[in-house]
Amino acid sequence: MTHDDDRPIGADALTRVTWALRRAEWAAQARKDQRLRPLGLAAAQYTLLISVHSDPGLTGAELARRLNVTPQAIASQVTRLEERGQLERRPHPRHRHVQELHLTDAGRDCLRDADAVIVEIEQRIAEKLGAKKAAQLRALLDEVADVVREA
Repeated sequence: MTHDDDRPIGADALTRVTWALRRAEWAAQARKDQRLRPLGLAAAQYTLLISVHSDPGLTGAELARRLNVTPQAIASQVTRLEERGQLERRPHPRHRHVQELHLTDAGRDCLRDADAVIVEIEQRIAEKLGAKKAAQLRALLDEVADVVREA
């Protein structure tokens, strides 16, 4: 592919590693959304719930940075999950204008059900790849993440 100045533009774009990563992510996200839908949950909400479960007391701003989304996107999801009784905001012990996020019992129950769905998806991937390739893929993806962070 060329442009008016004859420099190639993306001749190999669809064979690049980053494109393969993106295609895999799209496929995984689509499957997660499809399988979580009957639970009334989106993949993004699962990610938020598992993050708060793993690190209770996160603030919305910390969560936004961790998940690489806008604070507005987090606020919207937090409000939805809070309205469902799955998440609650608590005052920060030292900063009166900051609120911490915590799962409720209903949130933990929902997360357990959602995590079982995610585990099934991951098991299918591991079964298809085999244990050795699945471990190699995980290691390679960790390396990619490290390389990109260093770049």
